[in-house]
Amino acid sequence: MKTGGCRFGTHRVIEPTGVLPQPARILDNDMSEIWDNELLIDVIRLNVDSASFHQIKSKLVAQGHTDLEKAFAEHAIDLTNRTGKHKNEDTGSGGMLIGRVAAIGPKFEMEDEIEVGDKIASLVSLSLTPLKINKVKRVLLDKDQVEIEGQAILFSSGIYAKLPDDMDENLALSVLDVAGAPAQVERLAQPGDTVVIIGANGKSGILCNAVAHERVEVAGKVIGVVRNEKYIDTCKETGCDEVIIADATDALTIQSEVARHTKGQMADLVINVVNIEDTELPSIMACKDRGIVYFFSMATSFTKAALGAEGIGADVDMILGNGYAHHHAAISLDLLRRNPVLMRLFKERYTD
Repeated sequence: MKTGGCRFGTHRVIEPTGVLPQPARILDNDMSEIWDNELLIDVIRLNVDSASFHQIKSKLVAQGHTDLEKAFAEHAIDLTNRTGKHKNEDTGSGGMLIGRVAAIGPKFEMEDEIEVGDKIASLVSLSLTPLKINKVKRVLLDKDQVEIEGQAILFSSGIYAKLPDDMDENLALSVLDVAGAPAQVERLAQPGDTVVIIGANGKSGILCNAVAHERVEVAGKVIGVVRNEKYIDTCKETGCDEVIIADATDALTIQSEVARHTKGQMADLVINVVNIEDTELPSIMACKDRGIVYFFSMATSFTKAALGAEGIGADVDMILGNGYAHHHAAISLDLLRRNPVLMRLFKERYTD
């Protein structure tokens, strides 16, 4: 066993030297010998970030691939062989994984007590996780998931959650993948607020709808923005009081519709959980002066958001989504357990 590794994982960085694993281009994914401060995981399934999965599929279609499952599998193996991790080279995002603990270095800093054989979910991005894929067993194109045989490494700074005994593992993985979003909404939404959720029908969106509905109480309002009328019922049963039908990139339509639904007051809090580009200004223009815009989407461009807000004279506080918040795994799993509508939707969408 190797010794003297960095708790943040810089000992696994091959290129460029001197950076942390997330911005690194290439990591060492040799699993034959771990370091004393690492956790080795036998990986079962990857849950690829929605923006990344969507972008990869679109690229493969544009390249002329017709068998998307095969093409995606080949892409995943090639990517991890070249870079040592599953970091989308266009979006920069990753995802998360579930697997069984294979080995625990004596200096690995445990957040929760685990033993070899325990099934866990990583709560850090695949974009910084050393990963070796030996075989892709199945690509679930409608769930953003990839079943594999392979191994991964968590560093001492990495966070994880032991999978609950009362929940299907794929269900838990789907919730934990976006656990940061509802946890942040719980912090940001206040009683009486008007909250606009752009992408209210998606995985993150329905969780955010429910949390926002709880937080704003009867004096507040939750407004969902979706692109298709068929999503209205789902949005309303998960917590939206009103629903706007609009393309998430259509800034003027979203601004005018939010103004209409709020009698010109606009939103106190805007949550962006869509997986496509060019939604920064629509989010900003839905927000009131000195309101808050929370960008959870990994398709968000800081440059577009910052310069766009400046260009239209919008004085709003913008928060880039942090996938981690204290106790976010427990918050999201508890939300699912106590909300039968969410439980039903997640079972329908994300279990086999």
